[in-house]
Amino acid sequence: MADDNQLFPFHVFRFQVDFQEDSLTPSGATSPVTLCSGAFSECTGLEATMEPKVIKEGGRNYGPAQRAGAVTFATVILKRGMTTTRHLWQWFELVSQGAYAYRLSATVTLFDPAGNSVLRWQMEKALPIKFKAADFNAKGTEIGIEELHLAHEGIHLLR
Repeated sequence: MADDNQLFPFHVFRFQVDFQEDSLTPSGATSPVTLCSGAFSECTGLEATMEPKVIKEGGRNYGPAQRAGAVTFATVILKRGMTTTRHLWQWFELVSQGAYAYRLSATVTLFDPAGNSVLRWQMEKALPIKFKAADFNAKGTEIGIEELHLAHEGIHLLR
């Protein structure tokens, strides 16, 4: 009998990142954008933190009451091997030159060993805040890695 709710941990090296246009208009219409989909070697910072509100009540001697507070999101860092594509730099340059409203939603998809999508996180209204090219070293033998740092306005687990 097969158990659909198996608790085996997932391998974290099979993932893909996709970008879609994220409209700042109330209509919310989005359309696909071909921008470095799936070309990343590392993704860090998929993180949300809630700061609890501490309420000290008179007569409650066992400790303060804890209530839900504001949620903050970490900067997501995407790393990939340098190639001749310039999409990440062009997006960063576009935003840094005044097109601050040009946001994309980014979806990180985790795959199981069979190649099936098992979990998907979506970052809303992602904004590139840092682009870092690889460090050059004539003695080095490593692959050049570039980074893109993203601030965003929310993260959702889609599946």
